[in-house]
Amino acid sequence: MTKRVITFGTFDVFHVGHINILERAKEQGGYLIVGVSSDELNFAKKSRYPIYAQKDRIKILESLKFVDEVFVEESLELKPEYIQKYRADVLVMGDDWAGKFDGMKNLCDVLYLPRTPSISTTEIIEVVKSL
Repeated sequence: MTKRVITFGTFDVFHVGHINILERAKEQGGYLIVGVSSDELNFAKKSRYPIYAQKDRIKILESLKFVDEVFVEESLELKPEYIQKYRADVLVMGDDWAGKFDGMKNLCDVLYLPRTPSISTTEIIEVVKSL
């Protein structure tokens, strides 16, 4: 039986770290659902809007062969509802979130995967700004 895997992120300034975690998330079940943080949610989290607009980030994710479904995440507090709506069996997040979603274990399995070392969107943006 194919497990349904769900993950969340902004996926701004798309890079190899995003690809790595999405590929590994897909390996956890076979059907990968990705929640993309809305522009407004990203502003609420990081006090800045993404470099790439929401529709462009969605298009990038939808073009990946290992992503089966994409939706807009409007609120961090709605994660339990998203897990239920998309009938997820596994929630996958980067290990920088380790422990923060353990409360979802009553809804599905929760797995924290290691991030790709030495790469992050925030770091990329800071490097570009300094040029």
